[in-house]
Amino acid sequence: MQATVLNESGKVTLKLVGRFDFNTHREFRAAYEPLIADSAVQSVAVDFAGVDYLDSSALGMLLMLRDKLGGANKEVALTGVRGNVKQVLDIANFGKLFQIS
Repeated sequence: MQATVLNESGKVTLKLVGRFDFNTHREFRAAYEPLIADSAVQSVAVDFAGVDYLDSSALGMLLMLRDKLGGANKEVALTGVRGNVKQVLDIANFGKLFQIS
């Protein structure tokens, strides 16, 4: 998986491309950790348009992201969700935890 951070005046998009699974936890964490302490960041949208697969460890990573950013009073949304990724998020009831589009 490749993670790219785009910051537009406090609204950050974290674009993911490829498989989002256990093997990518270090890269994912490295992409979002600097955002936690950055006072200019107000919200983070995780863009799943380029993701074709995620597993249960990816769900755990998203929950950790939500907890850490939520603790810093930052909003988190999931965007570009489609296909198998949408099915997994729906089954896990992530629509109750995240704004998903």
